[in-house]
Amino acid sequence: MRRPAHSRGAGDGLRRWLAATAALIIVAVAVVLTLAGTLNDRGTRDPGSIQARATADTHRDGRGTGKRTGHGAAADPASTGSATASAAGGEPATAPTAPSVVMPAALRPSTPAEDTLETALGKWLQVAGPNSGALVFDLSDATELDGAHPGYGRPPASVEKLWTTAAVLRRLGPDARLDTTVLGTGHLSHGVWHGNLYLHGGGDPTFGDSGFNQVWNQGYGPTPNQLIAQLRRRGIRKVTGRVFGDESLFDHRRGGLITNYKADVDDLGGQLSALTYDHGTVMPHYNPATFAAHEFVLTMRAMGVQAVADRHDGTAPQDAQLLATVASPPMSVMLRLMNVPSDDLFAELFAKQLGLRYGHGGTITSGAAVITQTIASTYGLRPTILDGSGLGRQDRSSPKQVVQLLTELWHTRLGDQFAATLPTAGVNGTVQSIGAKTAAAGRCIAKTGSLDDVTNLAGYCSARGHQQLAFAFFIDGPENSTGFWLESKMLAAIARY
Repeated sequence: MRRPAHSRGAGDGLRRWLAATAALIIVAVAVVLTLAGTLNDRGTRDPGSIQARATADTHRDGRGTGKRTGHGAAADPASTGSATASAAGGEPATAPTAPSVVMPAALRPSTPAEDTLETALGKWLQVAGPNSGALVFDLSDATELDGAHPGYGRPPASVEKLWTTAAVLRRLGPDARLDTTVLGTGHLSHGVWHGNLYLHGGGDPTFGDSGFNQVWNQGYGPTPNQLIAQLRRRGIRKVTGRVFGDESLFDHRRGGLITNYKADVDDLGGQLSALTYDHGTVMPHYNPATFAAHEFVLTMRAMGVQAVADRHDGTAPQDAQLLATVASPPMSVMLRLMNVPSDDLFAELFAKQLGLRYGHGGTITSGAAVITQTIASTYGLRPTILDGSGLGRQDRSSPKQVVQLLTELWHTRLGDQFAATLPTAGVNGTVQSIGAKTAAAGRCIAKTGSLDDVTNLAGYCSARGHQQLAFAFFIDGPENSTGFWLESKMLAAIARY
């Protein structure tokens, strides 16, 4: 602190001058350290900075930017500090140019474009109601643009698949493949396999008939024909024992949280199993594994191999011989097959895969715990993740958490792989009708999420002003048709920014 002035000549004047100079130096150092705190130790944006700004702003007035008055928003209890690990592949390949200091929106003058965006989003969010939330972040300038109640956790619905996608890419990698195999107990003699065969599932959701895969999986996915061709090359023309479907890799729960794990064909489009055929198709008196064995044997007969499928599934003995194997498409392809149409069966099977490899077994609960741990340890975020698909209404994520994930991933190697799995607004997938014939068409990629009266949208947008934006809209309350209409308007508004 500066001492009071006294009239004691030049010595005292010098002391006063030195004290004042020291005080100025201390203030300058404090300012520099404060500004430097917005950067991490590599000179890039601090992963926790968006969270800190959003929390501070929502404490002011319930809006993400602090510009608009409204209902107060509580800080997100599930959100924590910055990431502890960089994305797979190391430094971003083409990171956007960012200013050296990120200025909180409330401390800098707004631009006309920001005012226009705030007015538009405010209009539609008012229609959405007080239970909705949003956040828009400018990745190019590392600046928060607008938001409403961004810290409240809400059911993410299928936006949950963004957490699943990030965890799968980090844990398994984009090139991972899942094998379906034929194992045998017995021996081959003169074209006859004396013993049993086991069609062993590895959790591949794309295994099935080639015609079905053309329609459902864009032509991707291995077929039984490929396995049987390998058996024929071994000289097998007849099997004296039985052909069993082996689904022992995962648990036998057929559905997810929304049905208390009971079969849920309406939401999943099939039944869950480590061995699925044609997207988990079943018939009366068959489960997914026995149905797969049944279809496999029909194809064997059509290809000149005599065999009989057992009506019960079975587990291959430890000493069974590997006779044939086929691999799924790479994970990068399967994640796109999941996210573009928002396939819940894929998501839950990938959760079980993570649980099997990195958790306590091939269950949704174990997989969800692995996803939670991966997101927390990598990005410092703690949403409530209870499944892979988001069908569970007990899942909780906030717009702030989702936008921070998108921000962390942006223009990293893993982030580019992540973005490639998302559909394009106005073009394809579940966002084909969202933003269609507006500025958003072809400019935004996003993941939808919907449950009854829950309508969410999150992703990236390349705005007309050449700014790259990350956004999350969580609309709770209005009917889904109204929610998607509102999000179409909001997406068009940020695309015009």
